[in-house]
Amino acid sequence: MKNTLIATCFAIQFLFSSNHLKAQQYEDQIALKNRIDNYLSAGVENGFSGAVLVAQKGNIIINKGYGMAIKEKNIPYTTTTVSTIGSVTKQFTATAILKLVEFNKLEVTDSINKFFNNLPDDKKDITIHQLLSHTAGLVDVIGDGDFDDIPTDRFFSTLFATKLLHEPGSKYAYSNSGYSILARIIEIVSGQDYERFLNEHLFKPARMSHTGYFIPQWNEDSVASGYYRNITHVGTMLERFEKMGKVTWALKGNGGIHSTIEDMYKWYEALKNDIILPKELFKKLTTPYIPEYKGQSSYYAYGWAIYNSDRNTKIISHNGGNAIFFHDFIWLPEEDVVIILFTNAGSREAEVAWPIEKMIFDKDFQPEAIKKDLYNLVIDNLDNHDSHQIDQLAAKIKKQYKSYLKNPENLNILGYNILETKKNAELAVALFKLNTELFPNEGNLWDSLGEGYLANDQKEEAIKSYKKALELRPEENCHWCESSSQALTDLGQGE
Repeated sequence: MKNTLIATCFAIQFLFSSNHLKAQQYEDQIALKNRIDNYLSAGVENGFSGAVLVAQKGNIIINKGYGMAIKEKNIPYTTTTVSTIGSVTKQFTATAILKLVEFNKLEVTDSINKFFNNLPDDKKDITIHQLLSHTAGLVDVIGDGDFDDIPTDRFFSTLFATKLLHEPGSKYAYSNSGYSILARIIEIVSGQDYERFLNEHLFKPARMSHTGYFIPQWNEDSVASGYYRNITHVGTMLERFEKMGKVTWALKGNGGIHSTIEDMYKWYEALKNDIILPKELFKKLTTPYIPEYKGQSSYYAYGWAIYNSDRNTKIISHNGGNAIFFHDFIWLPEEDVVIILFTNAGSREAEVAWPIEKMIFDKDFQPEAIKKDLYNLVIDNLDNHDSHQIDQLAAKIKKQYKSYLKNPENLNILGYNILETKKNAELAVALFKLNTELFPNEGNLWDSLGEGYLANDQKEEAIKSYKKALELRPEENCHWCESSSQALTDLGQGE
């Protein structure tokens, strides 16, 4: 009787502890959901639009759309909105290759001369593994943009005629064209169109009915429109595909596939539960083959980038975008977390998946508020000619937009955009001047500042800037030196 009573007490205590733990976990998840939701909702006012899904230990924490998918029709962005996943397409290509390995149709050690005739000697021994891991030494792109319609034979003959960047297998160099070769190999080996093969062997088993190029045949109002600089309506990529009646080889296999946040979650679940690939091939898919890249202790696998978290746990990730649409996929298998992001906001400020990752694992982490895209901020001040306020704006940009300012081209392009409006040369000068402060040894930026001063009728300052530009001229490839010299001649300062 005594033993029965003790056992009953232990059972009650265990049940109470278990229920208390579940209640605490539920409260933590609600708190996390609210933090993420508040962060994203506040960003809508500054231009954020898209959808975010976060799941932890099998529980969906948040799955929600924000802002507008089609502004002109006042159609909100939802969890079923369709948009491009960009270069995340590569993981589908890599997985399809491993399906062919599973079917005993090829090996990743196969050389591409098994699939293509009359290859140049320097390309014959490139392997499928090297294509998958971006170590083949191939150029990044062929043609003039994503929609350059180059016939199949000419595309690949042009690609194979290019000079290798390095000896195959010796180092990493990201190559979209390498994944186009993989897509063509899938077609050659399977006898199916690339999208058909993916649909049959990847998407249908994963129950993904809204993923592809053409096969899903989405309603046009379900597809997100893109907005350049988050202002100019540019429509959808699907409109371009449909007009051409095809997907170009510049994109096929390396980008351009469309999906929804809910379909991409189904993809995650299918990979996680070994529905798509057996465990040994999934391990091959997500093992990094580049020992080090830009300080990372491990890097590219097959269609995935592999990192270590701040907690020294594995991150399986990839993103994709074209400066208008952006997609991010972050998977932490050891901590059983996935973060999926779609956005049509066309802004670095909308790339919010990594701040959300920090929010999940650090209750005290406070992400910076989602700011307006820098271009939008500057345009909002286009009619402001007050020199003091323009200086304040430049100081704000320097303090709050550090990620933009790592590349000198960003402010330079923005300054020229302002000059083209012919509305506010003072503002353009402020942007060019800030750029020379950040990168004082870049002669081209001083040439740009000279143009800004000239447009603002500050000739003496323009002369100083052009002279500084020529002091910093490089020994070769000085594409701006002639314009600086000509400007000084026109200003009566020629030699």
